This record gives sequence, structure tokens and C-alpha cells, in this order.
Amino acid sequence: MDHPQAARRITRTLFLAQSLGSAATVAIFPIIAILGAQLSGRPSWAGVPSMVYLLGSAFSALGWGYAMERFGRRLTLILGLSLGGVAGSLGVIAVLNQSLLIFLLGAAFTGFAVSCLQLARFVSAEVHPPDQRARAISNVVLGGTVGAVVGPLMAGPVARLVKQAGYDEFAGPFGVMLVLFALGALAVFAWLRPEPKELARALGNESGGPQADGPTRSLGEIAHDRAAVVATAAMVFGQLVMVMLMTITPLHMRGHDHALSSISFVISTHVVGMYAFSVISGRLADRFGRAPVIVAGASVLILACLSATLSPQVLPMSVALFLLGLGWNFCYVAGSTLLSDRLTPAERARTQGVNDLLIGLVSAAGGLSSGIVFAAIGYGAMALVGAAAALIPLALAAWWSARSRAVPAGVSLAK
Repeated sequence: MDHPQAARRITRTLFLAQSLGSAATVAIFPIIAILGAQLSGRPSWAGVPSMVYLLGSAFSALGWGYAMERFGRRLTLILGLSLGGVAGSLGVIAVLNQSLLIFLLGAAFTGFAVSCLQLARFVSAEVHPPDQRARAISNVVLGGTVGAVVGPLMAGPVARLVKQAGYDEFAGPFGVMLVLFALGALAVFAWLRPEPKELARALGNESGGPQADGPTRSLGEIAHDRAAVVATAAMVFGQLVMVMLMTITPLHMRGHDHALSSISFVISTHVVGMYAFSVISGRLADRFGRAPVIVAGASVLILACLSATLSPQVLPMSVALFLLGLGWNFCYVAGSTLLSDRLTPAERARTQGVNDLLIGLVSAAGGLSSGIVFAAIGYGAMALVGAAAALIPLALAAWWSARSRAVPAGVSLAK
């Protein structure tokens, strides 16, 4: 077996699946809150579909982890992407029948699909040797950039065509979602070969160390692995800071009389920061180690939070939100890589599922608490809370980096 060629093919396929899945979800993102208010008849329900989506994503992550371990990565990803197609179908049905219940069910299925797809970054990592893992993860995460561009470009024209045909235009983006997730499932079915789990096991047995077959630790034992704790903290707190500030920024700007086009521009710069520099963050993590990149990412998150308090104007907010996305990316890519470094093939799927469960729960909590904190103490004070939260992964990663330099060189500690 040509291992490097197989690993590259797997990563390319996962990048394509990530791009299609991201485009599918971005296509419907602008209309979720509108439909929540419209179908319920209550503006206060505008955020309920997003909450259902986030909770669906969070609580399915652990199940996907166990499914990947039992049934393999390929079959599980096909199932997850197929559920995204089901979500698109439910969205179309909900819009055409003006059904809130079906719409919320579709939101839950969207969360299921996205949760499964997010684990693709770990699949790419496990088929590469340690010194290439961060780049492998970043190459998959980079698919989010493609999705952020393609999703809106497809959703608008399709919505207009649907309206011209005499149907509710909001059905159009869900039709796009159905098609894109179906294409993602077909791509994984056709090209995700060989089974990544078996390729990863072969690589682990060749390289030895934590990647090789060996005793499988319980989740409690893994929780005592300090590097794994640093990795999880980087992803969880990076997600918390990002969601808190990103979620409430449109409302903050709307309160300063900004047009929707200006708010959309600021959010677009945030998305660019989240995904466009994934290749750079991956290369930095492979070259200089995981912990230094986490420290850099947490530092950028703090800078983003502090700069967000300076001015509500479009340019300063764009810079702040761009930095927010960039800091999240550094923490996410380096944290994902460090966690993958610390796990054997038998430990990866379920542990990574628990990790993404925590990230999903934090996303839901961050989205909910951002409104509460904003109403209670204002945007500036909330941004300072975010900066304080970012200090936690910064301190942990700095401590781990210092500890790594105090022991003999080795991938599992030094990186």
C-alpha cells in the first residue's frame, strides 16, 4: 500500500466533503432566525432553531465517536452526510407546509450532520505521521472557506428561481442544502478509500509510540493526561470566546444603526479569519509545536476581545472579528492536533467524540449566555469576560510548553 498517496487522497476527499457540508449549512444560516420567528408567530423564538441545531450537534458527537469506532470512519461519515440531506428535505417540507415542528426537527438533523462532519479533521490527522498532522487537519478545516463563499452564491439564485415558480423562496436554500449534502455523501462513498481506521492502525504500528496499538485507556485515564487536557481546553475555551462575541456582535451593531450590509461584511471578515488561514496555522503547529500555536491563538483572542470594545464602527469591528476568527482557528487546529497526538487508534474516535460534545455544549451555552450577559452588563463588559476566558488556554498551553522543554525531545511531549 502506498501510504502517503492514500493519505493524500483521504484528505482531499475530506476537504471536498467539508466544503460541500459547509456550503450547505451556510446557505441556510441567514434564514434560520427569520423562519423561527415566522413559523412560530413569536419573534422571541427567533433563536430557538439555532439552539436546537447546537444541542443536536453537541449530543450526537459522542454517538458519532462510538459509531466511527464500531463501524469505521467511512460508513459513519456517509451516514452523517446523508442525514444532512434528510435535514434539507425536512426544511423544504417545513417551509412549504409552514410547520414549525418539522422545521425544528430539520434543525436537529442539521446538527447531527454537522457534528459528524466536524470529526473529519481527526480522520485526516490519524492517517498522517505526527509531523504532518496539523497540516492535514488545517487542510480539512480550510473547506469551510470554500463553503462560506459557495453557499451564499448558490442560495440566492436558487431562492429566486423557487419564488418565480410560485413557491416560498425560503425553500430554495434548503433544496441547495439537500443537494450539497447528498454530493458530499457520494464523494465519501466513492473516494474515501481505504478505510482510514485501518490505514491509521498500520501507520501507528510502523511509527510506535502513542500512535501504536496498545492498552486502551478509559476516558477517566485520558482525562489525567495533561497534554490532552491542554488540547481540549484550547478548543473548548476558544469556541466559547468566539461564540459569545460573534453571536452578539450583529445585535450590538444594529443598536448603533448599522445597515444589514455592514453587519454582513463584518461577519464575513470573521469567517475569513476562521478558515482562510488554516494552512498557515497547520504549518506553524507542525514546525514549532502545538502548545506555542495555542498560546498565540489565545493571545489573538484576547486582542480581539479588547479591540472589540474600542469602537462600534465597521472597520474596527471588522478587524476585531477577523482577529476573533483567526485566534479561534489557531486554538482549534493546534488543539485538535495535540489531542490526536495523545491517543492510540482505539482511543481516538470515542475520545474525540466526547471532545466535540464539550465543544457543542459550550457553543450552545455561549450563544445563550451572550444575550444574557449583553443585556446585563453591555457589549464592552462582555468582551472583557471573553478576554478573561481566553487566559485559561493561554496559561495552560504556556505551562505545557515550558514542561515540554524540560523533558527529552519527543513528539508526544514536545508537540
